Amino acid sequence: MPANARTPEISPPAPARLLRRFAAMVYDSLLLMALALAYGALVTWLNVLLQGAPAEGERVDWGLWRLPVFMGMLVVLAGFFCFFWRRSGQTLGMRAWRLKLVDQDSLALPSFKQCILRVVLAPASLLCLGLGYFWHWLDPQKHTFHGRMSRTRVVLTPKEKH
Repeated sequence: MPANARTPEISPPAPARLLRRFAAMVYDSLLLMALALAYGALVTWLNVLLQGAPAEGERVDWGLWRLPVFMGMLVVLAGFFCFFWRRSGQTLGMRAWRLKLVDQDSLALPSFKQCILRVVLAPASLLCLGLGYFWHWLDPQKHTFHGRMSRTRVVLTPKEKH
């Protein structure tokens, strides 16, 4: 290689802006609703199969299964994110908005531990009046609170060339 030849510097991907993240959340919320309905239909069918159908106009009685069914719903919803983040770093909503979740240091796919931590902290960030997300505006590296705590970041991917 000639002495004056330069190797192009590869700049790190830009952090995703909040509006783009919220738009991806809207897309993903539609998928989560469908997943929740499918889960609810499955556990209701199993309950009716085991306990019999309730009388006309009566509600399905969950008895002691109420908490495990609710916890199962949380596991299914968290599993949705962990599955896609570990597989490709993107949910369908993130893919539509060209976002990708990566490890903050190596830009590789996040570990399972990072995914679990993020799945637990992100709803808390949102429920605190969005303060965990708005942290992005104050952080010098544009991290959200849950991104910083899980050592992950959401980056903007380049447009695909056709």
